[in-house]
Amino acid sequence: MTKLFEQLGLASTEEAIAKFIESHQLAGDVFLTQAIFWTDAQRHFLEEKLHSDGEWTTVIDQLNESLHENSVK
Repeated sequence: MTKLFEQLGLASTEEAIAKFIESHQLAGDVFLTQAIFWTDAQRHFLEEKLHSDGEWTTVIDQLNESLHENSVK
């Protein structure tokens, strides 16, 4: 997930990623790319990579799951 955070222009240390995930939890009905905290460029990158079904898809799906951890508890 480090590479994904780097591509998004976000801090990419393990601690920074954990803090981002903890502080940006999403409701169950909000998909990752609909989150209000993304810039337009970040949202575009995520949407593009998800639709291309390439190597990024798995990592983006993992991020999506992580950002929804609290919605399934």
